[in-house]
Amino acid sequence: MVDANEIKKQIDETIMKMAMDPTNPEHYHSLANLYALDNNFDKVASVYESLLSIKPDDADALLNLGSIYFYSKDFRKALSYFNKAMDKNPTNYLVYYNLGNAYAELKNFSKALRYYNRALDFNTMSPDIYNAIAMLYHDFEDYVEAKAYYEKSLSIDPNNLTANVDLGNINFKLFDYETALYHYLKVYEIAPDNKTVTICIANTYSLLKNKEKTDEFFDISLKLPGDNYKTYICAAIAKSDFKDYDGAIETYKKAIEYNPKEKNAYILIANLYSNLGNYAEAIDYYEKALALNEFDTNTRVLLANTYYMDDKIEDALKAYRYVSNLEPENDEYKLVYVNLLEDYIVDHRAGELLENV
Repeated sequence: MVDANEIKKQIDETIMKMAMDPTNPEHYHSLANLYALDNNFDKVASVYESLLSIKPDDADALLNLGSIYFYSKDFRKALSYFNKAMDKNPTNYLVYYNLGNAYAELKNFSKALRYYNRALDFNTMSPDIYNAIAMLYHDFEDYVEAKAYYEKSLSIDPNNLTANVDLGNINFKLFDYETALYHYLKVYEIAPDNKTVTICIANTYSLLKNKEKTDEFFDISLKLPGDNYKTYICAAIAKSDFKDYDGAIETYKKAIEYNPKEKNAYILIANLYSNLGNYAEAIDYYEKALALNEFDTNTRVLLANTYYMDDKIEDALKAYRYVSNLEPENDEYKLVYVNLLEDYIVDHRAGELLENV
């Protein structure tokens, strides 16, 4: 790996070469590559624009400049450069592949598919193209076609990580957990330090009711570098599914300790306490979640429901009224509040009548 000082030295040397031979496109490409190694993509773009001012038909410069705008999410400008590159070099599959990517980002299915298929006309052995087509179908929820293209990618490269991960995800969505697990384990075999896939494996084992393997892969995930918050949350949900409620509560608390500013764990532990009938603890954790975001209507509704189940009707009314004021256009919240208020008034009056008998 070239260090920063060496890159700077090479940049200075290349600039000197350009000064001596300013019309040589090789110097521009060399300088752009060096700036890319230095992660200075503004200067990469500037170099390519300078090159195009003297050689407007440089297809590589057009393609690379389009890629820079693509990754900066300026897809319209990216398309402009990709189209120019296509005009200059109409047999380069990468041009069509990048055009497909840009149209996919713009959610234009038909044009994205057209350009991906055009890329295949010039290169039928690129797993990246098949993965891109599969992802396009996946995004439009056509899982049958997505699976077919991912499988084509794997027929070329059985260890392709993208295809294996996404096939795992698709089969998981289709409730084919055994097949999903096969692909996730394939990824783990290739990249055992992939934290996300260890969580996917653990979640899949949980749905397959294999507690031992579920615990094993959550433990593996926790030992890998990276953010453990999601691991704790998923592990707690799995423990709850296995009816290990004490373990689930303990794990939610670990998630809260790990990231006390994230409200999701507070809500989930409160939900569990509420389901277990421990309303006092549920209320406490809903209030802690609301302390992080007092305008979270979903959490406030959960709190109101818990007040109601705990027979704290006046507190429930206050919470429902607060929600109705936050979202005055939500008729459902209004209806719940009005019905509860009417029931409360009727019950209250009935109680007064009994006292006066």
